[in-house]
Amino acid sequence: MSAGPAHDPATAGLAVYVVGGAVRDELLGQPAGDRDWVVVGATPEQMAKRGFLPVGGDFPVFLHPVTREEYALARTERKSGWGYKGFTFYTGSDVTLEADLRRRDLTVNAIARAADGGLIDPLGGAADLRARVLRHVGPAFEEDPVRILRLARFAARFADFTVAPETLALCRRMVAAGEADALVPERVWKEISRGLMNDAPSRMLDVLRDSDALPRVLPGLGLAKDTGAELDRAAAAGLPLPGRWALLCRHAADAAALGARLRVPAACTDEARLLPVVLAELDAGADDAAALDLMERCDALRKPERYLDLLRAAAIVRPVDVDAWSARVARVRAIDAGAIARAEGGDPAKIKPALRAARLRALREAG
Repeated sequence: MSAGPAHDPATAGLAVYVVGGAVRDELLGQPAGDRDWVVVGATPEQMAKRGFLPVGGDFPVFLHPVTREEYALARTERKSGWGYKGFTFYTGSDVTLEADLRRRDLTVNAIARAADGGLIDPLGGAADLRARVLRHVGPAFEEDPVRILRLARFAARFADFTVAPETLALCRRMVAAGEADALVPERVWKEISRGLMNDAPSRMLDVLRDSDALPRVLPGLGLAKDTGAELDRAAAAGLPLPGRWALLCRHAADAAALGARLRVPAACTDEARLLPVVLAELDAGADDAAALDLMERCDALRKPERYLDLLRAAAIVRPVDVDAWSARVARVRAIDAGAIARAEGGDPAKIKPALRAARLRALREAG
């Protein structure tokens, strides 16, 4: 992977580098996602004259006039307040590439590639990639509590990497100093949800627990000894995010309160609320009447896919024949409520019991 087209008129004469995740993933032999670009030695005025569109808020970021990829001016940052927003940025044309790399979180994310294809790696990120180690770049790591969450999320993504002991110790000091208390709900949810969707979500929980951050970012969660294993099985089964969140919250003191605190999407809070109901009914060995009650309580007739997702989440915990349940839901949904209403002369007092009787017959026939 080179740093970009050799004859791109928009960047001709500029010192432009690909940095961060795209370089890391290429070195790991993994598909590289969106590229992050850093421009060294330029000013906002020079970028605008070349057709770049400014989109940055706190610091100058520009969209390429053709590709629409993001190009950021090299910058340094200084702690100026509390939490992850308490920073002052400097983007003068004298900021070097190495200075920009030194403000990043982990060494494996602080590698750059130049236009000629050469690597710039002043912090030993490539060596840490080979050693499978997640290590913080330097003391500035502790100025941004989001980095604890990012570390946990990267541990979930790169399951064969270890966290450097000194990095974990630094995270514990940050938590003890109260930095994790400054995290805003939206940012916590963004990182937690991304970690849940990686291959080994249990690793995220391990890092949050070992850094003492878990009760600060997910208060009242209440992990069982098998929660991590359940989440890893959910990942292997390809469960969507709502099911994974529901499994994570299964032992929470108040899943609804936790979801509200983090402003979790409704689909996730709904499944977190309903999964314990589904599991309780399955444990009780539901007969046809109880099975129909469960379907109605979970709104399965209007939202069959959500109900089946709940059953798939339940199947992570205990054996569930999801295909058989799918067939039963389909048979019940096939009942023509309108035809029954007409047959009962539109009398509400007769329609409800007749409809229920028809649905129970459908369940018995479905087996």
